Amino acid sequence: MFQSQEYVGLLIAAARRSLRQAVQKRIQPLRLNPPQFWTLLALDEMSGASLVDLARKLRIDAHAASRAVAALVRRGLVRLQLDREDRRRSRLSLTRGGEDLVRKLRPIADELRTRVVSGMNRAEEDALRTLLRKVIGNLDGSPQRSGR
Repeated sequence: MFQSQEYVGLLIAAARRSLRQAVQKRIQPLRLNPPQFWTLLALDEMSGASLVDLARKLRIDAHAASRAVAALVRRGLVRLQLDREDRRRSRLSLTRGGEDLVRKLRPIADELRTRVVSGMNRAEEDALRTLLRKVIGNLDGSPQRSGR
């Protein structure tokens, strides 16, 4: 029988795909991919962050963050510096070229962030954030056992 409601997971996946495509379309001339785009923007907001801090902010795993950072380091947009207090940790920051590029990226990010919530009021945005965090928690948490 045909189900009248779309699965929440499929809607989330479609929204993610649409956002990724919108980002890609806007940044393609800059020779960036979406993870690199979001990484540059995050590092502009949190200069001196560790790779772990960056991954946490972007809600990606450390390996994905590392790949994005490595590509940006090769392009001379991001620099790694050893942490003075903990030699096992590197601190990330934008180079002058990275800062210049972020000035071009910021309006793109602002426009996309506005489009994502277009037509929603503040309460709807807040509710959406709350519900998405709940979905993430449901999937990241350990499976619940049915004791019934």
